[in-house]
Amino acid sequence: MFKKLFPFLTWLPIAKRSIPDDLIAGLTNTVIVIPQAVAFAMIAGLPPIYGFYTAMVTPVIAALFGSSFHLISGPTTAISIVVYSTLVKFVNPESDLEAFVSLALVLTFLAGFFQFSMGLLRMGKLVNFVSHSVIIGFTAGAGVLIAFKQIKYVFGVEIPQGSSVLDTLRYLFQNLGEINGYVLMVSLGTLVIALFIKYLIKPISRYYMLIAMVLGSVLAYFLGGELNGIQSVGEIPSSLPSFKIPDLSFQNVGLLSSGAMVLALLGLIEAVAIARSVALSTHQKIDGNQEFIGQGLSNMVGSFFSSYAGSGSFTRTGVNHQAGAKTPMSSIFSSLFLVGVLLLLAQYTTFLPKAAMGGIIVLVGVSLIDLHHIKKVYKSSGRELIVLSITLFGTLFFDLEFALLAGILTSFFFYMERTSKPNIAVLGMDPNKRMINMVRDQDAKECSNIKVIRIDGSLYFGSIEKISNYFSSIYEENEIKHVIISADGINFIDLAAAEWITNEILKWQKTRGGIYFAGLKLVSQDVLQKGGFKSEMGGDIFFKDKKTAIHEVHQKIKEPCKEKVFDECQVIENE
Repeated sequence: MFKKLFPFLTWLPIAKRSIPDDLIAGLTNTVIVIPQAVAFAMIAGLPPIYGFYTAMVTPVIAALFGSSFHLISGPTTAISIVVYSTLVKFVNPESDLEAFVSLALVLTFLAGFFQFSMGLLRMGKLVNFVSHSVIIGFTAGAGVLIAFKQIKYVFGVEIPQGSSVLDTLRYLFQNLGEINGYVLMVSLGTLVIALFIKYLIKPISRYYMLIAMVLGSVLAYFLGGELNGIQSVGEIPSSLPSFKIPDLSFQNVGLLSSGAMVLALLGLIEAVAIARSVALSTHQKIDGNQEFIGQGLSNMVGSFFSSYAGSGSFTRTGVNHQAGAKTPMSSIFSSLFLVGVLLLLAQYTTFLPKAAMGGIIVLVGVSLIDLHHIKKVYKSSGRELIVLSITLFGTLFFDLEFALLAGILTSFFFYMERTSKPNIAVLGMDPNKRMINMVRDQDAKECSNIKVIRIDGSLYFGSIEKISNYFSSIYEENEIKHVIISADGINFIDLAAAEWITNEILKWQKTRGGIYFAGLKLVSQDVLQKGGFKSEMGGDIFFKDKKTAIHEVHQKIKEPCKEKVFDECQVIENE
């Protein structure tokens, strides 16, 4: 019971033996998160200090109450862009930063509350129903948006606030003369250095962002810095987050609830997907519901300590695993080290140019465009390509909430379309006395009194129309009196289907002969049994297999069979 409420009790005993490994992994992650914290906070429209706070608070809570031993939470690219896009509709961070920050904390609390509630309601499997193509399209679109949001820092041009991708491009081309060459040199220099280290100097490639930012700052210094229009990020306050209750007024909650739900869902998808991908190599069992609870608590608690919304980090989790972390203590160590950095080294961020950060963030955005998987989707599935495209272009040209929901709904539509058309095969007896799909063998024959069909797919409200049309056609087009349904492929029957089946069977029993089930799973009979449908249609129409059903149904047939297909047909004719 205690381990369910406090999951960290399961790994604390083994954490004592792995402290050296977790310390090294935590220190490595601290070095990596420093540039990320600054960059992601800027993407979210917040001062850099909020990136540090998020990287300090959320990993600790998520580590204590999540289920993954290696997942590290904190600020992420996609979450940051959603935070910015959700809030900028209500307040401009450049004109009223205080109000923007206040709403960001409210948004974070609401997202965490939704995540925590879904965890309590055991909705951990919900993320499994979000198509992979939705995520690929969304992250690619977010990557493009992130890159375009940095154009003003990369070129030193004041892009109007809230400009779309097309507006940004149009404004840039109309104002090419305003480009600051010094700023552009710093941005491109930082970008080139980062790429060089990442792909050509493998021993230090994991620190490519940090090294590139340091060298970019040096380049900015030699180019004249502020004197030539190269603005710096500014000094980050050397202070720890203070406790403050978010402004959860009725107005704020109503304003941000829809955006918070999208943010919550995206955060959960990210976190659970990352945790499961690492678990493939560690063989750890991931509890999706517990991850929901852990992520929810981390955001709820974080909102009281000046942290904006966080989730599982692809980069930091991968580094954590590769660095040899054994338990979630590595996340806690990373946060403690970051506290030290904030208290001792924060003043040095005054030398960090926005142009260098812009170059790094452009690289982060471009890295989110997964061309490998986009190409796979393009080659393998037209429907998945439509889902990906709707999500991608929706992200670029509409609200992010709309884009994500549109992608999910389109994915569900295609799923429902596929499942609403179960395969119905007519079975006959081939010359070798085997039951086979009539389409596959032209020599197969049907009994003149019994039609045997196989339904491959579940019977639910979406598939009833096709099955109903099929039974109407065989009822009207021939004089067949008995239908046996080979039901091995029916996985479940819902209430709507149960009502239709009952009415259809009663109609056949009254006007023809009957409809029978062979091999229907017990779990599929659950609704029929509990809803009283089975007793209404009669329990004698259910048989364990086709052979038994064919034998028993023939006992009810009075006239001889014109086609001697089954052994039972011969018996009736001889009588």
